[in-house]
Amino acid sequence: MTRVLESYEAGLGPDPGSEPTIAANSLGFEKPVVETRVVAAMSGGVDSSVVAAMLAREGYDVVGLTMQLYDHGAALAKKGACCAGRDIHDARRVAEAMNFPHYVLDYENIFKNSVMDEFADSYLAGATPIPCIRCNERVKFKDLLETAKDLAADCLATGHYVQRMRGPNGPELHRGADPARDQSYFLFTTTREQLDYLRFPLGHLTSKAETRALAAEFDLAVADKPDSQDICFVPQGRYADVIEKLRPGSAEPGEIVHLDGRVLGPHRGVLHYTIGQRRGLGVGDPENPGEPLYVVKLDAERRHVIVGPRDALATREAPVAEINWIGDGDFLADAPIRGWEAEVKVRSTRPPRPARIHPTGPTSARVELLEAEEGVAPGQACVFYGGASGSRVLGGGWIQRR
Repeated sequence: MTRVLESYEAGLGPDPGSEPTIAANSLGFEKPVVETRVVAAMSGGVDSSVVAAMLAREGYDVVGLTMQLYDHGAALAKKGACCAGRDIHDARRVAEAMNFPHYVLDYENIFKNSVMDEFADSYLAGATPIPCIRCNERVKFKDLLETAKDLAADCLATGHYVQRMRGPNGPELHRGADPARDQSYFLFTTTREQLDYLRFPLGHLTSKAETRALAAEFDLAVADKPDSQDICFVPQGRYADVIEKLRPGSAEPGEIVHLDGRVLGPHRGVLHYTIGQRRGLGVGDPENPGEPLYVVKLDAERRHVIVGPRDALATREAPVAEINWIGDGDFLADAPIRGWEAEVKVRSTRPPRPARIHPTGPTSARVELLEAEEGVAPGQACVFYGGASGSRVLGGGWIQRR
């Protein structure tokens, strides 16, 4: 554990040549640990619990905050959830064991209005939304962060697997040290101002086993708790059930149509399909019986699920909007003539691929993929990476319809 507690903030100690009256602590503040107040965002899982316990053990003035995001009663029996039911109870137990105060904040209305409603509407419009990113953007790093400031905290610490490093122009956001756990894709909307206030104590760990070992060392009851696999408000990944509850009558049937215009059969609602899907279509191509079909487009207005061969999924270009730029310089004014050179991820499960980002406005761009990608879907995020190591998050935006 000694290595873990040395410093959570790579390169965020005192500036070279400075002469502080006290050495920077592990969170980068030039003040005693006991005088440094930290709000720990606690979801009830092992990651955020270890962060809170680690900081409390080191002597920081820790305050644990848990957000109740959706119906507490309905979630009590749901395993693998986040920010409701059993997880709130688990966060409280960690705080009691480590002897720091813990509070539950009711953000249910904010979460529904800012995240769940947009999720349902986007899905019904044929997009493939990512509510976890919107939650970080609109709830955790907005309302929760403001609450931390109201509590006079020096920073807000989370259990995300990303790294915050000092750059020549201030803090930078980098991928987590463990590629398998890296969560930078979900944090591309983080602003420079927010990054100045945030801390990510687990980002430098190289495996989840290290996190669980720390949980066991702190004797936390959540040490062996399974990771959450689903979107918190979508039990067992059944998106259609949630959308039909939020938008009654939304599962209207329609037609499965081949790219060439042939109607291949009926479907039971556009919301049951996503770009790139192969299984569960229930139809084949009578003209090419041995060739599998994939969903290549969703036309919600006409209630068409458009299918075609796999090569129809490949694209070399994607329009991107709502861009948040945290790289150096001004995204539009300082863009090179040939565009920003970067690597981009078009899905959380895809590795970064080389690309050029051609700004079309202050917050929009045409992303040129140097290698064709499959399943580039509206509603997904396109996240930009670069820097000397290639691990720095330069920003990102939302993929639009072509």
